[in-house]
Amino acid sequence: MVKFLKPGKVVVVLRGKYAGRKAVIVQNYDNGTQERPYGHCIIAGIEKYPAKVTRKMSEKKIKKRSKVRAFVRVINYNHIMPTRYTLDIVDSLKKAIPEDARTNLTSRKKGKKAIQQLLKERYLTGKNRWFFTKLRF
Repeated sequence: MVKFLKPGKVVVVLRGKYAGRKAVIVQNYDNGTQERPYGHCIIAGIEKYPAKVTRKMSEKKIKKRSKVRAFVRVINYNHIMPTRYTLDIVDSLKKAIPEDARTNLTSRKKGKKAIQQLLKERYLTGKNRWFFTKLRF
């Protein structure tokens, strides 16, 4: 069987608090680990999407509406749906998340802050616009 859940693949979260949100696979564990004996992965996604911005808005309002809030989660393969899209910022995302993020909550929070900054820069440069739009369903 071909492995298609690789780092960089864009997925949609199906279950839990972040259901319906877009995310990117940062690291995958196909065979599981000691504490999680099933296939799972670390994903980084968008908790709060940026709001619509128009030309006549002030700079202050544009800055406020362009905020992106991120999340980092360890999630079961059964609870994500892969898309055909990939993001090319996986290397920088991997560097942003510490190695013990799978088990340690405080390191996951530090990684979340760094990822939030990376995603905000990506949004402001205008790359991958489709990733920063809310799914309507």
